[in-house]
Amino acid sequence: MTDHRGTAARRTARRAPEVRCRTGVPAGGPAGTPAAGRAAFACAGPAQLRTELAAVHGTTTVVAVAGEIDLRTADALRARLTEFAGPQGGSACADLVIDFGGVRFCDASGLGVLVAVRNALAARGGRVRLARVRPAQLRLLRVVGLDTLFPLHADVADAVAAAEAATAAGRG
Repeated sequence: MTDHRGTAARRTARRAPEVRCRTGVPAGGPAGTPAAGRAAFACAGPAQLRTELAAVHGTTTVVAVAGEIDLRTADALRARLTEFAGPQGGSACADLVIDFGGVRFCDASGLGVLVAVRNALAARGGRVRLARVRPAQLRLLRVVGLDTLFPLHADVADAVAAAEAATAAGRG
């Protein structure tokens, strides 16, 4: 191939874009080279998600979630929320309040986890409530219509009060 001056044009090989984790470690591994022809999206280091049992109020369990909910952390979140919700047939919590105040990011896999946990709890007569949802995640819930599926509360105390009132009223 020649350019307009008649000289041979050199074609440079294009590399796939390099994606870096928040830790600054290249996604392609120690050498920092992504696989040829495609971008690498795997991040080195531990998953950036924490879930902890914050409180138990009667039949309501409060779980604090902090970090990023994405494809890497979704399975761990599902396992933890299922654990906190209790056994399928035994004396499990009636309501699960998830404190979303520390969630910086949530993608579709995270929404799938919330819906799956909600469905499992609803089959036992329970409910999943979300508290302190940040504006970005609230917008996502509204866009996909999940704001009608999950009761949303400004703070954890309101969510617990609503859960306990529903329990006292016989889930009506």
